[in-house]
Amino acid sequence: MTIPAPRTATHDAAVQELAATAAALDAADPLAAHTSAFVRDGDVVSYLDGNSLGRPLAALEERFARFIGHDWGNRLIRGWDEGWMRRPFDLGDRIGALVGAAAGQAFVGDSTTVLLYKLVRAAVDAQAGSGRTEIVIDDDSFPTDRFVAEGVAAERGLTLRWIEVDRAGGVSLEQVEAVVGERTALVLLSHVAYRSGHVADVEGITRAAHDAGALVLWDLCHSAGVIPTQLDAWGVDLAAGCTYKYLNGGPGSPAFAYVRHDLQARLAQPIQGWMGAADVFAMAAAFEPAPDLRRFVSGTPPVLATVALEAMVELLEQVGVDAVREKSVALTGFAEEALALQVLPLGARLASPSAGRERGSHLTVTHPAFREVTERLWARGVIPDFRGPDGIRVGLSPLSTTFTEVEIGVAAIGQELRRAIR
Repeated sequence: MTIPAPRTATHDAAVQELAATAAALDAADPLAAHTSAFVRDGDVVSYLDGNSLGRPLAALEERFARFIGHDWGNRLIRGWDEGWMRRPFDLGDRIGALVGAAAGQAFVGDSTTVLLYKLVRAAVDAQAGSGRTEIVIDDDSFPTDRFVAEGVAAERGLTLRWIEVDRAGGVSLEQVEAVVGERTALVLLSHVAYRSGHVADVEGITRAAHDAGALVLWDLCHSAGVIPTQLDAWGVDLAAGCTYKYLNGGPGSPAFAYVRHDLQARLAQPIQGWMGAADVFAMAAAFEPAPDLRRFVSGTPPVLATVALEAMVELLEQVGVDAVREKSVALTGFAEEALALQVLPLGARLASPSAGRERGSHLTVTHPAFREVTERLWARGVIPDFRGPDGIRVGLSPLSTTFTEVEIGVAAIGQELRRAIR
């Protein structure tokens, strides 16, 4: 491999200017005060993986202590009657408001995988016998989405209709319009592509699917809490998303699901449990589903696991998703500028849409040496994530990430890449 040219005085001056720009952007950032609300470990000098696991809020230690000492330790079993039974729906309504959903349509519980399975099965089963035998999905969807779709298709004798997408982009409205039709039962796509960060046209694609008579299920894992979303206004049928990325609920925190009001009585989810029964405490001989959103719940709500999530939802309610999005666009634009100066000249390639509204809060840059580079970065306290076969993903959680942190991290990527290719 060709050894990169040595750095020049002009390049060094540009690097210094970039650092000064980062400091100025931090000084002018209207959300800067919130970065100190998150736990920051001195060993981590640049955290570029907030799109995979958000930092914890510093107030959680006190919050968990209060929950354990009072809500659990003092109220004990009484807690269920005093609010825990309603917690999946009360918190769901608050998350729903963050993604543009009126009350009574979102709940918290289960993992993303389980919720996707429930919703995919419910959607295709509701159309059994109609001749709608296809699930449309793109070939670069996150593995969970693809695996769930494959499993349901095998269970129900359905066909997967794959949309081939550019790995540096994402699925387009035109591609969806070209494949949906009278055989389409469900379209399953991501609002933000997990690899490239491409933002899909949710409103347009949903309309196209509906025009073909199909239902649509959106994966909101990389958009909830960071991109303004209008599920009700856009006519979305179903959605699911995790809560440990931009909702900072912690590792393994429960996911959330959205089911539009008019579909709730029509759909039957496949994992019947006592919490989804019409009368939870009837201990009935046979399952009768609740008439509303509660029918989609299966088991006991993960109450303790929602404590951190609730704290972040409160912060997002205070700040507003629009303000978070504005900083997200600025952060990713700055990251792209830094990569163009420090990393791309070394043979790396930007594998994301260019700066702007068609990109979420992360971007990907590729190079054959990046697996090795990522290991070295982690050892020095710079934490992006690696996505095979050759991508480093730079994920920027706006409320906890500074511009200076981005500048430090991207500079380190360049330094380690230069070492790797010498």
